[in-house]
Amino acid sequence: MSSFADVIKHAAQNHPKADQDAYLYGTAGFRMKAEKLDFIAYRVGILASLRSQAKSAVTGVMITASHNPACDNGVKIIEPHGEMLHVDWESFATRMVNCRDEDLGNVIQSIIEETKLDPSITPQVFVGMDTRPSSPDLSKACQAGVSVMNGKVTDYGYVTTPQLHYIVWSHNTKFTHPPTQEGYYLKISTALRQFLDLCKHSNSITQKVTVDGSNGVGAMKVRELQAYLGDMLTVNPVFDGSTGVLNYQCGADYVKSNQTSPVGLDLVPGEKYASFDGDADRIVYYFITQEGKFQLLDGDKIAILIASYLKQLLVDSGLSKEISLGLVQTAYANGASTEYISDKLSVPVSCSKTGVKHLHHCALQYDIGVYFEANGHGTVMFSDKAAMTIDLAAKSADANTAAGTASLKLSALTQLIMQIVGDAISDLVFVEAILTDLKMTLSQWNDQYTDLPNVLCKVSVADRQVIKTTNAERTATSPIGLQAAIDEAVLKVSKGRSFVRPSGTEDVVRVYAEASTLEEVKQLSLGVACLVYDMCGGVGERPV
Repeated sequence: MSSFADVIKHAAQNHPKADQDAYLYGTAGFRMKAEKLDFIAYRVGILASLRSQAKSAVTGVMITASHNPACDNGVKIIEPHGEMLHVDWESFATRMVNCRDEDLGNVIQSIIEETKLDPSITPQVFVGMDTRPSSPDLSKACQAGVSVMNGKVTDYGYVTTPQLHYIVWSHNTKFTHPPTQEGYYLKISTALRQFLDLCKHSNSITQKVTVDGSNGVGAMKVRELQAYLGDMLTVNPVFDGSTGVLNYQCGADYVKSNQTSPVGLDLVPGEKYASFDGDADRIVYYFITQEGKFQLLDGDKIAILIASYLKQLLVDSGLSKEISLGLVQTAYANGASTEYISDKLSVPVSCSKTGVKHLHHCALQYDIGVYFEANGHGTVMFSDKAAMTIDLAAKSADANTAAGTASLKLSALTQLIMQIVGDAISDLVFVEAILTDLKMTLSQWNDQYTDLPNVLCKVSVADRQVIKTTNAERTATSPIGLQAAIDEAVLKVSKGRSFVRPSGTEDVVRVYAEASTLEEVKQLSLGVACLVYDMCGGVGERPV
């Protein structure tokens, strides 16, 4: 390893700490205005190198701010098995980024001593980025951090966040398909072909879907995937970044938040549409009725489609008593979806704190855990027990029987989905596979249940930390009196529900409300937003 004096010197000369602000590593890593990130990206490269040494494996660093505006960016570390950075190392990241340039060597030494890692191991770090204008320079800064630790860095250039997770995971686990983008495409396309071959009618159905790429990297990668999909699925990417601005009036977050299609996309009745976010780890579906009404199929709808289909396969295969199935939601899940899952499907439901790492952990309690946030970020996880049970059933399956076919379909689906992280592309193909087998239209899918009208808004505050929550973020414990006031407002409307939680990335408080009618939910949302403004130090204009 180079001396820490070299690390400090390189930092001071090329990536100096630009301010005295305090930064916290969270679920999204470090995320903020891009101009603040240079020294942070450099230091994250150093930390990713240390994590690689601690695990004696390849780690990853992704440069992205996901659904945020193009002026923002972020940097986050990927664990060797494709997970997000271990919580114990989040504090190391925070410590390293907040120290002075001259103290950087001491912080590195303290991490080495606390973790007892072997500094003689050569670090290996894979780096990828989204298509933001600031990403190339930040990637170089990160790579400089790896290099100054005498690490080996591999630059994958433009990739979706899930693709880099796959590449890191595939390299470390020696997966069947290679740890490359091509390997990623082969994994998805091979599993889809295996699945469709089991659907007797699949050759008579041509699935087509228009995908809004949010002017980000997802459109680029969907176009590359199409070459591997052939005639199995036709994906038409729009908002591909050739003219528009990343995440501006398009993308999954825009569609979900505004309950409308991307600006400039004219919907045609009978056609299917989906939107990704900027780094392609979120997806929502939508369509327009013959009467011209916009219909959104968000993460709740996706989760229920998947859970109901998997439950039927478990029943048909005879494995339902051996393999448990459960669904994980957050407080943002529509109340109608939770009721449908529990009462109609009889599938166990758990509520988790917001943030994929929390849902991921909660899903581990089931043999098959389906988790999705309402924003469209989610996936399906198969435990080792479930995978082994399904594999054994598939190996002895008779494809001419219903039980055998169901077992073989389950086996193909374990390979089709990207289990390690929410992935818009694999989720898209997974959903299309289910729709093909069920011969289901988006309208029929949407008719499974009807969402309660809901509103999600945010209130700017001086300090978001004044709000504390419990009960998976559904109950406010601070400021005193806020929850009682919210409860009182909820009682004034039919089927009312509302909660507030501080943003993880900016000084705003998010307010969610739902009720039986649009008029009532608007009343409830405004009332709770005003409570937050008045009781939590609101700034700017009071909500109206």
